[in-house]
Amino acid sequence: MNPERPAHQAIYDLDKAGWRLVPVHPRDAGGSIAGRPIRASIEEGIVPEIVVFFLAPERAKHAVQNLLFRFAREAMPLLWFQPGSEHEDVLEMLNEAGLPHIVDDCIVRFVKRHHLSAAVPTKVGSWYRQIASEEGDGCSVWTVHEPDESLDPPTTRLEWCGDFDDLRISEHTIARYIRSLVQTDEGLQEAAMRLTQPDPRA
Repeated sequence: MNPERPAHQAIYDLDKAGWRLVPVHPRDAGGSIAGRPIRASIEEGIVPEIVVFFLAPERAKHAVQNLLFRFAREAMPLLWFQPGSEHEDVLEMLNEAGLPHIVDDCIVRFVKRHHLSAAVPTKVGSWYRQIASEEGDGCSVWTVHEPDESLDPPTTRLEWCGDFDDLRISEHTIARYIRSLVQTDEGLQEAAMRLTQPDPRA
């Protein structure tokens, strides 16, 4: 959420290229940037094509280790180390394993230099968030947000957030639960919107 950070600016720099940009930051999770929800982590069921590290080398090392445990070799995303995030031990291991990665280049400069954009642009759409109720009653609050709505991280516990693709394929308990509530006469987006309304039986 800090506009002085390169990771923050990169979302805006890549905004018009048409890719699905998925910001991940544990502390800022549940907020939004350029209409995109900030996730706490890459969830089960989500397989990114590229993971870009805007991290200190030691933190990037731990993030890479988590990805190596999680993804099989053939599903491993391209790992892009922004300048300053490189960890020599990690790079040596990736080189020895023949795993795809990029160093010594900035993804924003690379995209601009080569005039790259998505072959099929992704439209930024509604996104979804569930947080613990501010009433302290143990309940949860499910909301739908539009991309032109700027949102700070919640002041209560974030239980889940994501865009429609996350809602559709994430293996997180909440995403799966929302999918289970879709009625026969509605789609997933309609169900997500319906669930924002208070239950008239309550």
